[in-house]
Amino acid sequence: MHVQTAVPPGGQAEPGEPIIRQYSLRKILGVWAAAAVPMAVLSWVAAPLLEDRLSGPEPLAKALILFMTAGLAWQFVLVLLLVRSELGQLRWSSMRDALWLRSPHDQKTGRTGGRLWLWALLFILLTGVWQLVPGLPAPAARDFAAILESDRGELLFEGAWGWFAILVVMGLFNTVLGEELLFRGVLLPRMQGVFGRRDWIANGVLFAAYHLHMPWVIPSALADTFLYAYPARRFRSAWMGILVHSAQTVVISLLVLFLVLG
Repeated sequence: MHVQTAVPPGGQAEPGEPIIRQYSLRKILGVWAAAAVPMAVLSWVAAPLLEDRLSGPEPLAKALILFMTAGLAWQFVLVLLLVRSELGQLRWSSMRDALWLRSPHDQKTGRTGGRLWLWALLFILLTGVWQLVPGLPAPAARDFAAILESDRGELLFEGAWGWFAILVVMGLFNTVLGEELLFRGVLLPRMQGVFGRRDWIANGVLFAAYHLHMPWVIPSALADTFLYAYPARRFRSAWMGILVHSAQTVVISLLVLFLVLG
């Protein structure tokens, strides 16, 4: 079942391409809040409350891992609820189009898939270069990168296969089933009716502002407008954002794995 509706003002749809119902500004902001607010509450209220109940090194980091995993899992549930409300069912054939989970397509050349996937490598490289640019300092107890780069990371993860498993699950919901699926799968294809050709810019700004749970990354996260949102819009495929974003998760997971192995 495809969503049938009129083409949004300024919208573009190729022949044979299913038309996706556009969101109002109110609904766009509502979906954003449904993702951002729970993450902020879990980070700044729930995690400190759990910290005192956890033993061992880095109790706040452990609490954050648990609650961020829960918050990202909620985003996957939110995706399912929104798609179910829109389509009336959750068949893969319909969800694939509704969430842009399809091969990249170049409207200028008419090509689909194939070498277009290589564009993801370029944006992964650009993301890696951007990671070298210093960002705002994070609170010491919440600076996960600093924890991994110091003896604190070894104390936290050495032999800790359970925490590693939770971290992998968190990464899966972060870059595949949670953030990317919500922002590039649900929101981006439905923002053109309000923002026109600048929908990917608005999407990137919303994604940066979503990081209320770690506000020190908001300025640097604005770059994700070009690294995640632009390729997803340019090639009309949420997989582009998922692949680029997931590269960072793979690197972090490997670093933690080395710490677990000691």
